[in-house]
Amino acid sequence: MTTVEDIILDHDKRGVTHLRPYLQADFCDDAARLIAGTSGPALIVTGFYIMGAELPETDGPPGALAIGRAIQAMGRSVVYVTDKVTYSVMKGLVGDEAEVVDFPITDDQASKEYASQLLGRINPGVVIAIERCSLTADGAYLNMRGRDISQWNARVDHLFTDHPATVGIGDGGNEIGMGNLIKEIPGVETLPDNPAATRTSKLIITSVSNWGGYGLAASLSKLAGRNLLPSLEQEAEVLRQTIDLGSVDGFSAEPRYEVDGFTSDENGALLGRLHQLLADEGIA
Repeated sequence: MTTVEDIILDHDKRGVTHLRPYLQADFCDDAARLIAGTSGPALIVTGFYIMGAELPETDGPPGALAIGRAIQAMGRSVVYVTDKVTYSVMKGLVGDEAEVVDFPITDDQASKEYASQLLGRINPGVVIAIERCSLTADGAYLNMRGRDISQWNARVDHLFTDHPATVGIGDGGNEIGMGNLIKEIPGVETLPDNPAATRTSKLIITSVSNWGGYGLAASLSKLAGRNLLPSLEQEAEVLRQTIDLGSVDGFSAEPRYEVDGFTSDENGALLGRLHQLLADEGIA
């Protein structure tokens, strides 16, 4: 039987599927159960800097929005967190639906203090990262080519360090949450030799991080007993807005209506499969 995890790992371009044996089979459903078992606001962190364009990428914000709207539909509030690189994109997508926090890009001690203050103010039940670069073991932020992008990254990792309920979603080995597999990732030839170090309570691996966001929304739908996914039309519009607000496709570093090289239609086809999976399980 096809599962949420099967769907979001289809069309894997980077080899992240090789990490699947190190996670439990229903890792996406498992993360949803963690979220459903908490109460209070959800903090959702995203935003990835593309060096070739000096702009944020299209992967991350749409998935963050899909997760956030699913959680809001379950009766909980959501706060989004990013930094100045992606703030205008997230604010443009979210509008007045929820607060968007601009986490400052500053030194480590000031970042720790800001994270502590933010957690104290919001008191989130769960903190979720989707397509957010993680610190490496030696304290740098590296893109998939191993280039240092630390100066363009807020040190949001401190939001995850001591929180008891956290989820990470990643597709390349250098994202927050991938620290759970820091020993295994270098063993995959196509993944980073110096991977993410920041851990989360639960990890979702996926071919495209947005797809992991859709997968998590589908898993939350199963727990809620109703379909919380965006429609194909809604998601195509969100992708269009993400580009128009100043993002680029991460593969080409160009303002194409694509995510990691996948077209809007290909993204829609993947989302459609998740809708069908829920329909097959009697969830409308």
